[in-house]
Amino acid sequence: MTPSAPADARYTQTAIALHWLLALLIVGAWGFGFYMVDLPFSPARLKQYNWHKWAGITILTLSAMRLLWRLAHRPPALHGDTPDWQVKASHLTHGLLYVLFFALPLAGWAYSSAAGFQVVYFGVLPLPDWVPRDKDLADLLKLVHRTLAYTLAAVVALHVAAALKHQWIAGDDLLRRMNPFAR
Repeated sequence: MTPSAPADARYTQTAIALHWLLALLIVGAWGFGFYMVDLPFSPARLKQYNWHKWAGITILTLSAMRLLWRLAHRPPALHGDTPDWQVKASHLTHGLLYVLFFALPLAGWAYSSAAGFQVVYFGVLPLPDWVPRDKDLADLLKLVHRTLAYTLAAVVALHVAAALKHQWIAGDDLLRRMNPFAR
């Protein structure tokens, strides 16, 4: 069992804002990425790939901010009657989410570099290619990026399912901790 959390234990407003902003960006980038891969080669497709890359770099940057914030501001404790295995599962899931928040956009950036398409953030700031141009490496990194994207989708689904289970089945009002509109 975990130590009891106060009834009003909530994340900070900054943590809540970063959580929901990243959630929207990640869901949007995932959906957009899923949509754009089957488009025929065209200037419109290239533009959409750039938007996807910009979203990925923004997610990477916001993830770094979120991680730094989390390291400086401990999250509220879980309810005292939360079983140990759920506490461990929560920590494991959150840790995996953070790893994926970094690994997925970095793999995409590496893929773009290996494919010979430099990332130019918002069409203004050229980012360095950090792997050499190499078709075989690009093919591998494309698979890695896709696999990480599906893995992130699965872990996010697990995270959402656990939050809803706590809210509606366990009835412990867990969602209030991350609700931007709750007081």
